[in-house]
Amino acid sequence: MTAPRIELAGVPVLRTERLTLRAPRAGDFDAFADYFASDRSRFTGGPMTRELAWRAFCHLAGHWAFRGYGPFVVQGPDGAALGSVGPFCPEGWPEPEIAWTMWSPAAEGQGYAHEAALAARDFAYRALGWSTAISMIDPANLRSVALARRMGCRPDGTFTHERFGLCHLWRHPDPEVVA
Repeated sequence: MTAPRIELAGVPVLRTERLTLRAPRAGDFDAFADYFASDRSRFTGGPMTRELAWRAFCHLAGHWAFRGYGPFVVQGPDGAALGSVGPFCPEGWPEPEIAWTMWSPAAEGQGYAHEAALAARDFAYRALGWSTAISMIDPANLRSVALARRMGCRPDGTFTHERFGLCHLWRHPDPEVVA
């Protein structure tokens, strides 16, 4: 028996020049699981089995349900789910974060993460009223460090997470600066 597909209610849809940022859908799971099965996920908690990836995927929807905000799925121009980007603050985080993870290797180097992260940060500042945000980045994740710099973030200390280890905190510019 197949259960009905239920969409998350109340999640806004953001649009940029090339992308749609929307609620996670069950159909996005395969792209998510493929990413987490690969070594590309080493900076974001992977690699992991498909079963563990399912649990991690469900936290995207759960974050929206329990926090009232969460990472959006980044949908590319062709409709494919490319990754997740958005406001994020699970239990144990030092403070609210703008998080990004591009699942699709084809999405890398296209500027999609930058475009989506700018839209997500704007959403966090305007719609959620955040006055600050960080991004937690493994110091070896040079692509994410470069993106943080491109977004105007500056280094602002470290945080050691029980699962992810040492992360560098990158402070986003204040809302007035990026408005």
